[in-house]
Amino acid sequence: MADDQSYRARPGYFDPGGAAHMHGSLRASDTDREQLVDVLKAAFSEGRLDQDEYTSRMEQAYSAKTYGELRALVADLPGPVPPAVPYQYTRYPIKPANSMAVASMIFGLATPLFGLTAIPAVILGHKARRQMRYTGERGNGMALTGLVIGWAAIGLFVLLVTVGILAAIASTGHTSYTTTPYLGTPAHVQIVPLTQSYAHHHLGQP
Repeated sequence: MADDQSYRARPGYFDPGGAAHMHGSLRASDTDREQLVDVLKAAFSEGRLDQDEYTSRMEQAYSAKTYGELRALVADLPGPVPPAVPYQYTRYPIKPANSMAVASMIFGLATPLFGLTAIPAVILGHKARRQMRYTGERGNGMALTGLVIGWAAIGLFVLLVTVGILAAIASTGHTSYTTTPYLGTPAHVQIVPLTQSYAHHHLGQP
C-alpha cells in the first residue's frame, strides 16, 4: 500500500486540503484516515507515543466515521513546525525631490550670470528646508547649494556698495579741500602799522 502512487500523492493531515481543516461532523474518507495514521506514525517514531498507544489509536483511526473522531486521536500531539519564512527586503518608495529645493539650486547657479537670482535662491532655499522637515522629501543638498551661493552673492553685493559709498565720500572731501583758492594779500594794498595810521588820521602827522 505504501508503494501505491495514490498513497504517495495524498495530502498530509495538516495540509490545506487535509483532514485537520474539515468540519468535525462531516464523514471522513479512507484517505483522511491514512493522513491521520501518518501523523500517528511520526509521533511514534519521535517517542511521543509508546507501542500500545500507537496501536490503539491506529485501530481507532481506521474505525473512525467523522473528522471529529479523527481529530480527537491527535488532539494531544503537536502540529508540524511551520517552515521558516526567508527574510525579504522591503523596498520603501523613494520620495521625489522637493520642487522648491530644485528651484533654489537653479536660481543659485544662475546668480553669476544674472545677479538678481540670488534673492529667490535664498528665499526658496529656506522654504524648501522648512517644508522637507515635515514631508520627508529629498533635496536638502540642492537647497543648501542655493542658499550658499545666494547669500555669498548678496554679501558680496553689500560689500561692494559699502566700499563704493566710502570711496565717494572720501573723494568728495578731498575735492572740496583742494579747489578752494587762496586769495592772499592784494598787490595794491599796503600794510601800514596801526600806530602810524592812527597818527596820520587823528594828529595830522605824515
